[in-house]
Amino acid sequence: MEQKKVRFAVVGAGNFGGSHMRGIEKNSDIAEIVAICDVNEELLKRRGEEFGVTRLYTDFYKMIEDGGFDCVCLATPDQIHREHAVAAADKGYDILCEKPLAQSMDDCRAMAEAVERNGIKFMTGQVTRKNGVSVKLKEIIDSGMIGEIYSFEAEYAHDYQYLEPAWRKDPNRLRYGIVGGGCHAIELMRWMVGNPEKVCAFSTKKVLTDWPVDDTTMAIMQLPGGAVGKIFCSIGGKKPNMLPISIFGTMGTAVVHNSNSGEIHLYRHALADNGQHIYPETVIKVEPLDHNVAAEIKEMVDCIVNDKHPECDVYEGAKTVAIGLAAIESSAKGGLPVVPDYIKK
Repeated sequence: MEQKKVRFAVVGAGNFGGSHMRGIEKNSDIAEIVAICDVNEELLKRRGEEFGVTRLYTDFYKMIEDGGFDCVCLATPDQIHREHAVAAADKGYDILCEKPLAQSMDDCRAMAEAVERNGIKFMTGQVTRKNGVSVKLKEIIDSGMIGEIYSFEAEYAHDYQYLEPAWRKDPNRLRYGIVGGGCHAIELMRWMVGNPEKVCAFSTKKVLTDWPVDDTTMAIMQLPGGAVGKIFCSIGGKKPNMLPISIFGTMGTAVVHNSNSGEIHLYRHALADNGQHIYPETVIKVEPLDHNVAAEIKEMVDCIVNDKHPECDVYEGAKTVAIGLAAIESSAKGGLPVVPDYIKK
């Protein structure tokens, strides 16, 4: 018997929404777009024509009232995820929500409560987990190839100065860089090594001087088992967005210079013929799969059809937010350690 396609309604027709729509289109054998919602009527019409969708809404609440779909994709600004997620959950729809989950723990808790109250499937779209390099790095760590991990470092530098900034710099709905963008680096660290127990951080603002938040944060974290982590985030960084990663283990080191390159540089100790201690480099090549939203859609469909639990659920998404907010709080306290406010089931 042919599997019925999972029907998606996409909220937000901008760049993120377009990525979700293309991800659904790439899974056209198991998924389909049946509705699109955006307040920008011109953009909405253009997306409708692009993806052959006729059910177009400028009113989110009218859309979820009309129904006729299984899952809502929220590709909207972080600051309004709570409003839409809670409303969609209370209507019984499964939800795929763009990262980061939110910009406050109150919002995260409200979303988690709505998920539990309604028994729906909820995925936080931490798409970096689906990158080919990230998947291979996790495999290397879990295999024990580089031993026990004692240090994890990652950098998120993305120049927001020339992006359309309106929703990113709204002084009435703050969007912190280390939560909004740095969540990529934080998520990989906690996915691969574990959830930080304490966070210390310092921040500065030298580039986006007219923004209501600091543009750069450096955070040092105590990880499980005595490991340490370092996350650098700059939303004014003058360089391409490459997400470099260095993972140090007791038996070797894995380095990624650019997560989009598809290359992992692996170093392990060896003895040369002359007895010299050397660290030969092995380059592991994988398919980069940057912003692999199609893989998220595929997993979400599998969870809905086969009654599985999403790997990165509402609680996982909330943990990443909690770590970013802990860094902000620590910076405000002059670098004093802060324990992340993790939500318990």
